[in-house]
Amino acid sequence: MRTWELAKLHPWVVATLAALAVTLALEIAGAPDAAQWLASVFGAVVLVKVSIGMVKDLLHGHWGIDILAVTAIASTLLVGEYLAALVVCLMLTGGEALEDYAAGRAKRSLSALLERAPQVAHLLLPDGTTRDVAMESVSVGDRLLVRPAEVVPVDGILFTDSDGHAIEAGFDESSLTGEPLPVSRRTGDEILSGVLNGQRAVVLEATATAQDSQYSRILSLVREASESRAPMVRLADRYAVPFTIVAYLIGGLAWWLSGDPVRFAEVLVVATPCPLLIAAPVAFLAGMSRAAKNGVIVKSGGTIETLGRIRTAAFDKTGTLTYGRPELLEVRPARGGDGHPVLDEDELLRITGSAEQYSGHVLAESIRKAAEARGLCLVPATEAREIATHGVTAVLEGREVVVGKGSFVRDHTTGFELADLEPGESAVYVGVDGVFAGVLLISDRLRANARATLTELDRLGVRQRMILTGDAMPTASHIAAQAGVTRVEAELLPEDKVRIVRDAEPGPVMMVGDGVNDAPVLAVADVGVAMGARGSTAASQSADVVIVRDDISRAAVAVSVGQRTLRVAKESIWVGIALSVVLMLVAAFGVIPAIVGALLQEVVDLVAIANALRATRAGRDELRDFAALHDHSDEAHAEARTLATV
Repeated sequence: MRTWELAKLHPWVVATLAALAVTLALEIAGAPDAAQWLASVFGAVVLVKVSIGMVKDLLHGHWGIDILAVTAIASTLLVGEYLAALVVCLMLTGGEALEDYAAGRAKRSLSALLERAPQVAHLLLPDGTTRDVAMESVSVGDRLLVRPAEVVPVDGILFTDSDGHAIEAGFDESSLTGEPLPVSRRTGDEILSGVLNGQRAVVLEATATAQDSQYSRILSLVREASESRAPMVRLADRYAVPFTIVAYLIGGLAWWLSGDPVRFAEVLVVATPCPLLIAAPVAFLAGMSRAAKNGVIVKSGGTIETLGRIRTAAFDKTGTLTYGRPELLEVRPARGGDGHPVLDEDELLRITGSAEQYSGHVLAESIRKAAEARGLCLVPATEAREIATHGVTAVLEGREVVVGKGSFVRDHTTGFELADLEPGESAVYVGVDGVFAGVLLISDRLRANARATLTELDRLGVRQRMILTGDAMPTASHIAAQAGVTRVEAELLPEDKVRIVRDAEPGPVMMVGDGVNDAPVLAVADVGVAMGARGSTAASQSADVVIVRDDISRAAVAVSVGQRTLRVAKESIWVGIALSVVLMLVAAFGVIPAIVGALLQEVVDLVAIANALRATRAGRDELRDFAALHDHSDEAHAEARTLATV
């Protein structure tokens, strides 16, 4: 923020500096009486202004430490230390401006996302020319030209280069994910809005409008985060009563023992609590900025504080601990009374894939893709309905089809048979016209860095780790064993997850999920973390933290950043308290004149703020690269490498 902008936002700072300058000029010109009169009048005005705010706070039941500042101004004016009174006034009025300046540095990563938001898109016309259109005008299916070093405006599929050739292009995703290395994408790959195009022009086919694109959702979260203020912004108020009592006690004893009321004023000048008021909010903004730089959007400073105290972590399974890209293992048709299959494999897969067109579950997508891979033609339903966490009912070619969990299909069919599952397998059951038709066996792999992430959470002090899933217990237990989790709760409905998280001990509790069915439990957890890269909008909106890339390790990053931020905030407050107490004790012996004490307190302000800004950097004990703990496959190594950016 520019100096003149700060001056415009904080006119009291300008007025205080002007009063101080004129007072010093009058002193130098040999007019001390006029200097004292001017300083006293201005100090009295500031005293009234601060006192009004303090009284309002007290009437609302909020005991702060502004009372020390009020007493410091009043006492210095009463004993004739008018220059010291002006410096204390500057300390108070300049504190907010100083906080804004520091906050501007701390929020740099957050504001960078907002500043990079594209305003127009280059629509590719049939004749090969382009026309700039407003972002709101882009429709699904439009082909857009993205020039070198431009931000991708909407979510889309990489189509071709500007000459229509299939290509491989590089994109910088660091502003969204924290991954510093460019990534390569080929024709047909999905490109998220907000990433920076590389050195060649490409054509993108829009798959979402600007409003529904990933970058738009992230910007909304960033705005919410940047406008929030942490409960610990007034963290120093927790120390208000003891600190105030200590300051008055030291000042009163100094006055009583010396018999000089000036000693009382000198003590209170160095007790002015500006560093305590500024350090905590700066630290929390710095922590939010650092989290955003690493692909984690934290919606409020209060969430950063809670992240630093997490003791229990709960995880959804599918799409969170696992990749969420299940593979079809087997199509197993049911057999009728004559011993023959009710449907052949292809027909069972075809009608299941057709019904799953109306489901948003990750298993549904896998079944649809498997059917299409076999060359089966999916048909539209004349009537379809998804029952969340249970399954889908649809009318296809005149037949009533039900697809979903075993209990759901069993309630709608006769002849139901429960499938024998191997560890790690899931089952999707199918019924046609009220008769059990068969089962599809699915398997989903544990993420390569899931176990390392859970191990890191344990190192960070998160002692209780559990899996909450609607999947069958054998499958959930298999994944839990691979991930190193001992507590597993399976076959849960959304309300079951809410109950378990609400009752979980020890707290605070963090819940990590990605789907629509996770929205309620993310909202009820002390900290809800949404895997926002592939997760639902509902999950992201109800969560307190959104991970903007498909990387479970960022859940540990969030806790790590929270712990360091909380630690730095408290350290900054205690640094301010310690330095103020030392100065008070020295001032009690009359060693520090009031004007010198006021200037020293400004130095304490700067020390506290500088310490708070340490939250923008990683500590020596924070996350390191986990690549050595992961599989050496290209996919696993690519995910593992992202941890090195913390």
